[in-house]
Amino acid sequence: MPTNVYDPPALESGTLRVIPLGGLGEIGRNMTAFEYDGKLLIVDCGVLFPEENQPGVDLILPDFEPIKDRLDDIVGVVLTHGHEDHIGAVPYLLKRKGDLPLLGSGLTLALVEAKLKEHRIKPYTMTVAEGQREQLGPFDLEFIAVNHSIPDALAVAIRTPAGLVLATGDFKMDQLPLDGRLTDLRAFARLGEEGVDLFMVDSTNADVPGFTPLERSIGPVLDQVIGKAPRRVIVASFSSHIHRVQQVLDAAAAHGRRLAFLGRSMVRNMTIAEDLGYLHVPDGVLIDYKKAKELPDDQIVYMSTGSQGEPMAVLSRMANLDHAIEPGEGDTVILASSLIPGNENAVYRVIDGLTKLGATVVHKGNAKVHVSGHAAAGELLYCYNILTPRNVLPIHGEYRHLVANAKLAQESGVPAERTILGENGTVVDLKDGVARVTGQLDIGFVYVDGSTVGEITDADLKDRRILGEEGFISVIVVVDAATGKIVTGPEIHARGFAEADAVFDSVKPKIAAALAEAAESGVRDTHALSQVVRRTIGRWVNQRLRRRPMIVPLVIEA
Repeated sequence: MPTNVYDPPALESGTLRVIPLGGLGEIGRNMTAFEYDGKLLIVDCGVLFPEENQPGVDLILPDFEPIKDRLDDIVGVVLTHGHEDHIGAVPYLLKRKGDLPLLGSGLTLALVEAKLKEHRIKPYTMTVAEGQREQLGPFDLEFIAVNHSIPDALAVAIRTPAGLVLATGDFKMDQLPLDGRLTDLRAFARLGEEGVDLFMVDSTNADVPGFTPLERSIGPVLDQVIGKAPRRVIVASFSSHIHRVQQVLDAAAAHGRRLAFLGRSMVRNMTIAEDLGYLHVPDGVLIDYKKAKELPDDQIVYMSTGSQGEPMAVLSRMANLDHAIEPGEGDTVILASSLIPGNENAVYRVIDGLTKLGATVVHKGNAKVHVSGHAAAGELLYCYNILTPRNVLPIHGEYRHLVANAKLAQESGVPAERTILGENGTVVDLKDGVARVTGQLDIGFVYVDGSTVGEITDADLKDRRILGEEGFISVIVVVDAATGKIVTGPEIHARGFAEADAVFDSVKPKIAAALAEAAESGVRDTHALSQVVRRTIGRWVNQRLRRRPMIVPLVIEA
């Protein structure tokens, strides 16, 4: 939750307002609102995946609160690329207003449309490409090619009378990309000559020195591991990492193996990528996973989801022997992805589970099977020197990443007072080449829990954690409505306790005595009596059993 919350002043004429609604101080739910002359432009609308301390939560959305009453003012939603942390919340935004125009590259929009189809939403879309310019209300947009771990990623330059903003989306500067599509540094240089008033730049790897390794450096390692594998090979990666899947396909073909996709999102995304020409499948390599089981073990590669240890994803289910494919002695499992912060424990549990089953697990810690899709410090410095921006707002990263990026900006010559360390809800106003913080909105988490959106609160999650960690006690007492004396009980039931229910026999007289004392004082309200029961047993359990369980007292009048 943001600190020092205060409302910004009314937006002055000729001023561009920028409000990050997600993606600052976290890896996920990227979304930024731009306002000029009464109109809004949205860039990205992604999700954040829950951590272990958020039990039962499926997804976390950006907080739409600041724009919920201004949906008619939105002229468009620009999507920089097709990763979930940039497009995953689009269905939830369009459920509020279904005709918002979506702008993005061909692959990005294809992935969004497939997602929206599951929500029964037919969007209004506009396909854009690098070099293209579009005018949406007061916003003049120019799209620029950037290299990332998914094809067709775009940066967007936003021109208004208040100044020029360059938002990179996620990017790196791979000089030998698999698809030949470089980050367009010539366009960056041209924008630098024009004058970039605000540079909003990916911070994920700002604390990593040097340059991000080439994606193609992964190919030989995958080829070697797959070539030496004695039995089945299972490769887990993000379901949108088309470049990584391409390298696995090529390695499988080189060693005479067939490949089967596992996981609904993997099958869906790779079908889209192949249909659009972004994935090139060698003849005769793909096979349905049901038929793949008929092949000899040394002739198959499975490409699955679950590289982040997600409980319901394919790889986790395999590790728990809850999948049709059960890894065993001699199998090789490759985790070809990075660890998203917060997922470490879940991933290592999966690695341990697979290792116990006899599989050899190859991961980033013991082999070069992943490179990042984000620019490291050396690449960011190149951008700062090419662009020489007047103001910088680091985005997309946890707080340490934002700080590291701000330091790089300052080392390259951006004045400290022009380098803004913001958080979700920070209001930044740009006018006359100067960006300054003018407000801080109260931005919270919006939890998706099954079919429930935004109803689950932090208090509910605290209750769930208590239930999972400390146990549950219910106490039922029937009292006489006239006298307040106990008629039946107290009856105590506990769950999540190693001790037998008999352990609570010694607290029953204490509860009875506390209720008798309350009755003598004239207390008859059942809610007040319930609180007496809660305090009495809570104090006893804390002192005797060193636990703080959830306690649900029920006092009934007879």
